[in-house]
Amino acid sequence: MNVALRSAPSIVAAQPVDPLDHLAAHLFHPLGADGVYARTALYEGIVDKLAALISRHREAGTEVMRFPPVMSRAQLEKSGYLKSFPNLLGCVCGLHGTEQDINAAVSRFDAGGDWTTSLSPADLVLSPAACYPVYPIAASRGPLPAGGLRFDVAADCFRREPSKHLDRLQSFRMREYVCIGAPADVAAFRERWMVKAQAIARDLGLAFRVDTASDPFFGRVGRMKAISQQQQALKFELLVPLRSEESPTACMSFNYHREHFGVTWGIDDADGAPAHTGCVAFGMDRLAVALFATHGIDTSAWPASVREVLALD
Repeated sequence: MNVALRSAPSIVAAQPVDPLDHLAAHLFHPLGADGVYARTALYEGIVDKLAALISRHREAGTEVMRFPPVMSRAQLEKSGYLKSFPNLLGCVCGLHGTEQDINAAVSRFDAGGDWTTSLSPADLVLSPAACYPVYPIAASRGPLPAGGLRFDVAADCFRREPSKHLDRLQSFRMREYVCIGAPADVAAFRERWMVKAQAIARDLGLAFRVDTASDPFFGRVGRMKAISQQQQALKFELLVPLRSEESPTACMSFNYHREHFGVTWGIDDADGAPAHTGCVAFGMDRLAVALFATHGIDTSAWPASVREVLALD
């Protein structure tokens, strides 16, 4: 027996809407790659105000350095990044060789072929964090003075994790305060900044909590590193619930590297022992997105206390 079947009306599944998507048209212009955007004047104005606010909290005796978006590949390899986060690294490549070799690659493109097969790595990588270049600089100065050294560093950074979410960019700005010294120096530095940073978040009118965290180490061994990092409370994050309390966004982090960079770069503290290091990192783009998500696009309607702390006209 044949049974006539009627086709059920097709149902097109609605694309999930991220709670931050409504901000995109006001803050960014797409550039054809997920997590890489041109930034509007509205957005950049707030990033500039955030940078000025963080600068006002700089401790006395802190040396200021600003780094380019690229750094030495050899230095990053020596720092251990490749072993911990190889999946996030971006390497600068170029067309090398003779004029004939380079013209051959261009001709292959003109003929519809793939010119990128002729690329080879340069001696540069895209900086994955703002603090990496400061450690060899500190090492070049010899033993640390009593009390250690403190730095204010910033850089445009890159991590290869494409995402359509506005709070997870591939190309982003990072601002850090770094301490290099004896264990007690670094512990006191991090404790101070965990208090200061929470005060900054409150002044900005952001809801947040601070919790232990781990870096996104790669692979099975990386998962063990992450567990150890959390057990030792080496990393804390300031988390803002832009989507939900269960899935918050890390906008600041407070990191204790122990003697890793001191041993790696041969940095000794005033007592001749391997120096310890720590840093507080501000995700400038995440903080800016958090402000717009919390207070809205019209900055003139932001709370008066927030406008005052940011020195908005």
